[in-house]
Amino acid sequence: MNKTIRRAAVFSLLLVFALLLRATWVQAYEAKALTENKKNRRTVMAQYAQPLGDIVVAGAPVTGSARTRSGDLAYKRTYTDGALYAAVTGYGSQAYGATQLEGIYSKVLDGTDTRLKNPLDALTGKRAEPGDVLTTIDPAVQKAGFEALGDTKGAAVALDPRTGRILGMVSTPSYDPSSIAGATDGEAWRKLGTDEDKPLVNRAIRQPVAPGSTFKLVVAAAALEDGLYGSVDEPTRSPDPYTLPGTRRVLENENRSAPCENASIRTALRYSCNNVFGKMAVDLGQDKVGAMAEKFGFNDKKQDVPVRAYPSVYPSGMDKAQTALSGIGQFDVTATPLQIAMVSAAFANDGMLAAPHMVSKVVDADGDTLQSFEDGDARRIVSASTAEQLRSAMVTVVEQGTGSNARIDGAEVGGKTGTAQRGVNNSEKPYAWFTSYAKDAKTGKEVAVAVLIEDSDAARAEVSGNGLAAPVARKMMEAALK
Repeated sequence: MNKTIRRAAVFSLLLVFALLLRATWVQAYEAKALTENKKNRRTVMAQYAQPLGDIVVAGAPVTGSARTRSGDLAYKRTYTDGALYAAVTGYGSQAYGATQLEGIYSKVLDGTDTRLKNPLDALTGKRAEPGDVLTTIDPAVQKAGFEALGDTKGAAVALDPRTGRILGMVSTPSYDPSSIAGATDGEAWRKLGTDEDKPLVNRAIRQPVAPGSTFKLVVAAAALEDGLYGSVDEPTRSPDPYTLPGTRRVLENENRSAPCENASIRTALRYSCNNVFGKMAVDLGQDKVGAMAEKFGFNDKKQDVPVRAYPSVYPSGMDKAQTALSGIGQFDVTATPLQIAMVSAAFANDGMLAAPHMVSKVVDADGDTLQSFEDGDARRIVSASTAEQLRSAMVTVVEQGTGSNARIDGAEVGGKTGTAQRGVNNSEKPYAWFTSYAKDAKTGKEVAVAVLIEDSDAARAEVSGNGLAAPVARKMMEAALK
């Protein structure tokens, strides 16, 4: 063999070796990434080649699969009462991927989760039968919240205080996930994406805003736990008017005739006295208020229910004036309805906060459990004594104060209203909040709720937590207690 032929042969062998090396690399190391690439149409075709598993509410599926009329995507996702449950299920789309529970449990629902495969499936490469996701949602509570919110822009969350089960999660305006489930729903997707009301955003857990006076419950808890005040009926040291430290600005009360000067915590919650809680936050200092807020879940960047909630924020690095504003749920304090519901739930559960969750089990096609979320996984937030005192004060708010629209005959109901300023110099219509709990002594049932009204048809002067949010909370609590 002459030198030229020998060199050509060696070069050819090197090319073959390079091709084999590249093929091995792709199959061994890049296969997963290529398979999971959203642009890989074969993956989408395989995902929708058979009916998907279901998301289940109270034993009944709220999702399904329908045979498509043509094309190589054999099935597409369908939804029963899609708009009602959109904040729970999210969407599963052939074109736009999946969100919420549809996204988190996509591999269980399409049969590719390795826990679903038996040894024979592993050998043959056959896709396993898909599994189901069982939720904690109570359909009566969900429907009550959805109908009560109606056309308003807002959200609501209802929790079982003892177990942490999410009984209802509603965000309005909503959308029907069926409208974007196919491969040719571009116009519907465009309309949803450009809608100023942002129906695709789950306001219950993914859009934290200023919590207003509902945050006063956190400040009150910090004051009692720290020993700044011995009880909710002890007079506070709270001048009215109260001038923000280092400024000439007076922190005014909405009800200027309310008895807010040196008011007790009970009276201050009843009349929602800004001067009391602004001064209280300064007296405690931002570190102590922040520590209490974080016990409830503020600043938690991994709050999974199992869908990850955006963190509610209690800021740091404030001066005293900003700390005072934070004490009334303003400045840079933000919260989701889920977070504010957790505050009421902890008080209702004697100071213990049960981890919120909206999935009870993930099961295979035979109903065998793949994953379960235990009820009552709780941690202590405040003492039982502090929780009892604040429950009592919250009952006063409902029975004698600003939360009268939450009353339920035959039940113990405690609550706190909130109206949070919004926009530069309070230029926009404020947020209306209400957080509450209810207990039925006869049945032993309990529920905690938080409602946010982001926008409504009400005139600016008529926006209040009691007027707009409390009636929604009452409807959800009534449904839960039944």
